[in-house]
Amino acid sequence: MLNHVCEGKVLKYENATGKAIPSGEPVVIGALFGLAVREIPDGGSGSVAISEVFEVRKAAGAVPQGAKLYWDADGSPVSGAAGSGALTTTATDNLAAGAAFAGAADSAPTVQIKLNV
Repeated sequence: MLNHVCEGKVLKYENATGKAIPSGEPVVIGALFGLAVREIPDGGSGSVAISEVFEVRKAAGAVPQGAKLYWDADGSPVSGAAGSGALTTTATDNLAAGAAFAGAADSAPTVQIKLNV
């Protein structure tokens, strides 16, 4: 018996963080890494993408295509506020987020990530 629910690319998220989540901002839901599709107001609900390919800020360091990527919530992006979070290839103490869809140079501010693979 097949009980298909949905494609699983986007899920509904109830924001209880105490602040609005801007569109495109990373959202951690348990072991899932996602990105807010649109702004999600505090106390409201919104869509979080948990599949497909997106361009997301990264920490310094070259990223080869296909490399596993992890979300460091305290990481410092190449371009942006220090400690605001960034993707990294470092697994220790970070959440598995996906894999590099394309490689990125050391100084590149973003990397293309295939979410949750």
